[in-house]
Amino acid sequence: MPVISGFGAPRRKLPWERINDKIERRVLAVQAWNDRVVENQGGRACRCASASARADRLVCSRARWISAIGNERRSMVAGDVAVIPGDTEHEGFFPEDTEVVDILRAAA
Repeated sequence: MPVISGFGAPRRKLPWERINDKIERRVLAVQAWNDRVVENQGGRACRCASASARADRLVCSRARWISAIGNERRSMVAGDVAVIPGDTEHEGFFPEDTEVVDILRAAA
């Protein structure tokens, strides 16, 4: 995984990693905190399965989406953000092609 410090243009150099038939991602690790910024792109009707991770997460999409965090479910629009505490079940559904940026805070 690439690690940068200061300014850079890592998006130009990073390859896409296929997660499944509708989702690809590329990962950037920020050296100072071991946090990660993950750029995801997904096709129409893409579902991110229910998951839980130790890291806190901030998610922002460029399209409409439906997010579930724990027992709460919301319809979101482009630019809305979801803040997901670590160790919390969450999932997402994207009814149209989109790009999603996840910022994950390393678990303490």
